Amino acid sequence: MGLFSKKICEICGGEIGLLGNRKLEDGNLCKDCARKLSPFMTDRRQSTVAEIRQHLAYREANQAVLASVRPSTVLGGVTKVYLDEQAGKFFVTSSRNWRDENPDVIDLSQVIDVRTEVTEHRSEEYHNDREGRRVSFNPPRYRFEYEFDTTILVDSPYFNEIRFELTEQRPERQHDQAYQYYEQQADALRAALMPATQPAPKAVNMADALSATIARAVANMQQQKKSEAAPADDGKWFCPSCGSANEGNFCTNCGTKKPEKPKTFRCDKCGWIPEDPANPPRFCPNCGDPFTDADRK
Repeated sequence: MGLFSKKICEICGGEIGLLGNRKLEDGNLCKDCARKLSPFMTDRRQSTVAEIRQHLAYREANQAVLASVRPSTVLGGVTKVYLDEQAGKFFVTSSRNWRDENPDVIDLSQVIDVRTEVTEHRSEEYHNDREGRRVSFNPPRYRFEYEFDTTILVDSPYFNEIRFELTEQRPERQHDQAYQYYEQQADALRAALMPATQPAPKAVNMADALSATIARAVANMQQQKKSEAAPADDGKWFCPSCGSANEGNFCTNCGTKKPEKPKTFRCDKCGWIPEDPANPPRFCPNCGDPFTDADRK
């Protein structure tokens, strides 16, 4: 056969285009058939034609199983974990139209472990000197980002791990509210997928567990804000700078502007209201939608 002889897909029998071949251990696969494989499959090149046929049969059966899944808990950022607690099944996907994407449905009994690792990314900050040259600060300054990566180890004949980034917006400081939120997400995710390893009764119901951890974070924030001013019942407010009681828009003693009342939040997707409506979490624990200005009331 010549160097540019046409190749045939071993699965569908169709002709493979010039850039459409996906090599198998003992044959060729067209890109259209390759799209039907699980996104978590990593050893396609080492798979035989027979193994690929078996895998695609599993994927067709998975489509039927997916139709019966009813997610009750959603965790994650861009990539989400959808959990059907009643059926004891879950799937992972970044697609909003997940029924069309046919994500792999996995039984909780197949989960071996859930791990989340934090990677620190550091980049130096610079400024322009008087001559317009880009130079370092003295001492050097750095910008940090923290990436939370989750790996779900599973017992499956078709793949053994699911990897995705848990963070949607990477925190820039360790142990601030955003960093703590993703730590709580990681704990909640592990508890949801490995309920048998969690001694606490609430660990089985992850919606309650996640709400509790967020409530604790909100309580800590409120504790830090005790010194901030709040309007009194009679319309008076107390200046956060000097402590004077006032009725107008500015402090009569030092001129500080009256603090504005915080706006409240309500999830515009599912209607969930935070325990402290003025200080919502970054993501709704009920549906996973991020809180934005669209949720302000």
